[in-house]
Amino acid sequence: MEPFLEKFFPEVYAKMKEDAKTSNYCKFDSQLLTSFTSSLYVAGLIASFFASPVTKAFGRKPSILAGGAAFLAGAALGGVALNVYMLIFGRVLLGIGIGFANQSAPLYLSEMAPPKHRGAINNGFQLSVGIGVLSANLINYATEKIKAGWGWRISLAMAAFPASILTLGSLFLPETPNSLIQNSSDHQKANLMLQRIRGTAEVQAELDDLIKASEISKTIKHPFKKIIERQYRPQLVMAMAIPFFQQVTGINVISFYAPVLFRTIGLSESASLLSAAIVTGVVGTSSTFISMLIVDKLGRRVLLILGGIQMLVSQIVVGSMMAAELGEHGGISKDSAFVVLIFICIYVAGFGWSWGPLGWLIPSEIFPLEIRSAGQSINVAVNFLFTFIVAQTFLAMLCRFKAGIFFFFAGWAAAMTGFVYLFLPETKNVPIEQMGSVWRQHWFWRRFVGEEIEDK
Repeated sequence: MEPFLEKFFPEVYAKMKEDAKTSNYCKFDSQLLTSFTSSLYVAGLIASFFASPVTKAFGRKPSILAGGAAFLAGAALGGVALNVYMLIFGRVLLGIGIGFANQSAPLYLSEMAPPKHRGAINNGFQLSVGIGVLSANLINYATEKIKAGWGWRISLAMAAFPASILTLGSLFLPETPNSLIQNSSDHQKANLMLQRIRGTAEVQAELDDLIKASEISKTIKHPFKKIIERQYRPQLVMAMAIPFFQQVTGINVISFYAPVLFRTIGLSESASLLSAAIVTGVVGTSSTFISMLIVDKLGRRVLLILGGIQMLVSQIVVGSMMAAELGEHGGISKDSAFVVLIFICIYVAGFGWSWGPLGWLIPSEIFPLEIRSAGQSINVAVNFLFTFIVAQTFLAMLCRFKAGIFFFFAGWAAAMTGFVYLFLPETKNVPIEQMGSVWRQHWFWRRFVGEEIEDK
């Protein structure tokens, strides 16, 4: 929003409004502006490592509660910010909230869900993120219309609404059976919870698996040291590769800077905000919902491969259109802008039913209990690290690469699709405490895992 830029980032505002000599691709290149965006992810990265021992020692529920409280504080500070330092500190608090919530919520969902519905239930995490993105963009679109120019305060402060739901709602959440077993020698509570969430009294086999996993887990004093052992090599690689690939799809180019991109190709401020709402909100949420319906039928691998191909093609088309028509100055035709918008929609849809939700689902279901909290922390930390790098460098890369930025991310889409085809086994319908079998049967990973995990 222009009043927001004028108050906190006057150099960007001046460049956008007055400097006709500045390239279309460089008008928003500001390290201060990217620091505002990416400070959240640095804080989230650091917080995720503090969240790991909290989640393991006290349970998934307290970690979710801590995340909600940090969200509330960050939203309040952002809404009343008087200078850029208050603004960035509010973002840091939001990052701490995300660090705790992203560490604990996917684990909570995977541990509570029955195996045959685990994909759909965990994908609900990404669906809810998509609904949040849509809501945020619609709020931005509406508050931009406020003539007095303080609509950005509503946009930032409204984050307190979902934060309140998360904080208060977490007080009523039951703890997962895994956590109940891990933190108590009385297994009766876990037995009753399993019966309740599975809808049957026949849960002894699953309970035995959980108890066995917990006994192994309690022998591990240093899970971060344990996870680097050879027998956990496939899980460690996936904990690092999946969040890395999720970020270098270029999705955060769209979700962070969609309004900037649409301003770049010549749309007005209002039209840019509305386009961003449609693209990142409606399209992303709808495609994630489709993923929920089919992920436990088609499997994870098929969706990741098809989604990767879809994103690859879309980025090549968008990059080609912008290279052919958008020069250093001026704009592109309305017809071309419409084509760019359509293919960005296709791109977001591809991410929405593949790497978006599955980037959280797969890491949350592949770790054995003894390294689960550590593994999820590594997953979240790598996600934040590369989210930060992409957020911090994108505007500078857009300025220097120009339309080539889309070919850069298209190359990564090709690489990640090949990685899935070669190295990621299918995990659908496999009970979470029996996941070791998928690595022992894989052509590559069995040389690392062998029979060692099975003997334990």
